[in-house]
This record gives sequence, structure tokens and C-alpha cells, in this order.
Amino acid sequence: MTATSIPFSDLARGLRVIGQQELLPRFEAGIDVDYKSDGSVITEADHAVDARVRELLRQHGQREPVLSEEQARAEQAQVLETAPAFWLVDPLDGTSNFAGGMPFFAISIARIAGDRVTHGATYDPVRDELFTATEDTALELNAATPPAARRPPVPELKRAIALVDYKRLDAPLARELASHAPFRSQRNLGACALEWAWLAAGRADLYLHGGQAPWDSAAGGLMLARAGGAMCDLGGRPVFGRSLAKRSAVAARSSALLADWRAWLAPWLAPREDAS
Repeated sequence: MTATSIPFSDLARGLRVIGQQELLPRFEAGIDVDYKSDGSVITEADHAVDARVRELLRQHGQREPVLSEEQARAEQAQVLETAPAFWLVDPLDGTSNFAGGMPFFAISIARIAGDRVTHGATYDPVRDELFTATEDTALELNAATPPAARRPPVPELKRAIALVDYKRLDAPLARELASHAPFRSQRNLGACALEWAWLAAGRADLYLHGGQAPWDSAAGGLMLARAGGAMCDLGGRPVFGRSLAKRSAVAARSSALLADWRAWLAPWLAPREDAS
């Protein structure tokens, strides 16, 4: 199957239906919360959306395998090792937010062909915002260019708003950012895929995360690239890789801003890069 033969607009619109039918009715409805072996939160909503997304893909003729966050590790590894192309699914990005009543969560899907992310969609049901991009098309928000994305990126770090996840950063870097940050302001919103979409849409300028799974960054990384942004991991390598290993992420709305961001980070990364 070629990328151009995929009815991606229909698939993305299907995410809107799933989010409205499976997530919104359960949000703040007192559903049970469970915990995975790694301590992360999972709910019945995760499972319900996972099943519906798989059904949606089948309904639109997508026979490529699915690699979902909710699969067993061995099943995920088998898809990575054997499938030339597959669909990467995060049925509920920001489960802790969802379970805690914080209205910042999403469904995110991406299609992977070889080492490329060819399609990405992230749907925020609270705001009814559907972010989409393909490797051949620009970022869209509800089928139009995001208004904030029309503004040029800020020209210097001191004017930037950064999305930073402190808990996964090395302690010296986290302390330096907390006490002598080079940017204007910082946020941590708790849903990686949606944070990437917001960065791509121009709602923030910089990004920093110490370790993400592939379903966290795949769709949003494609969106940022198609919106003119740039990204790498803390060692300068690609953020997304065909691996279950978590990767760090450094990103910005422009290549020039990323270069300045990495230059500021460089003194704090030497131990990490020397060890890699």
C-alpha cells in the first residue's frame, strides 16, 4: 500500500468520533484507575479507544499491523522486527491527566514505513482540535493552517516559551533550567503527543524531554517538521527511531532557534554524550 492510497482524512475524522464517544463521556465520570508494571496509569478508556482505533483502521482498508502502547512488549517488538510498515497508536496520550481530571489529553496515531513517519494525527476531544500532517502535506488544525503557526518563530531564546519535562532530565541540567533558564517562560502539560502538536502549531517555541516512547513523538515530530521546525535528541541524533527504547527530545520552531537552544544546552550534555 502506498502512502497516497491511504484515506487519511477519513481516518483522522474517525479519531474525532472515537474521542467524542469514548473519552469525553468517561472524563471526570469516576472510572476505575489501574497501574501498569512500570507504575504508569491505565484506565478502561485506554482499552476502549485502542479497540476502536483498530476497528477504524480495518474499516478504511488498513491491513498493516498495529503497534499500540497498550500491547504487550513482546507483541510490540514483533511488529517492529517484522513489519515493513505499521500503524503506531497511543489510544490515550496523557492518561494521568485524564484520570486526574485535567483537561489535556488526546488520541494519537502515526503510520511508519521503514524508518519514516509518513502520516500523523492527534485529536484533542476537550477542545475539538484535530492536528494532522503527512510527509507530503503541511500541518493542519481542523483542516486549516493553525493561526499561531502563521506567526514567525521568535528570534531569540530569551523571548521563547518552552515545554520542558524536568523529571526525566539529568539533575544538574534540571537545576540550571530551574534557576537560570535562557527562555522567557516554561510549561509542562503532561501529554507528550499533544505537546508536540502544540509546538508545531506555534503555541510554544522550544521543547525538551529526557525520554519518550516512539508513540509520544512520531505524529508530533512529523507535524513539527512539516511546520518548519527542527528537532534531535540530546546527542544530536533523530528523535524518532524504529525502536522501543525511549529517546530524549530537543526541538524548536526553527532550525536557527534549535541551534541556539542546543548551544545553551551543550555544557550540560557532555557527560551524557561521552557515555553514549
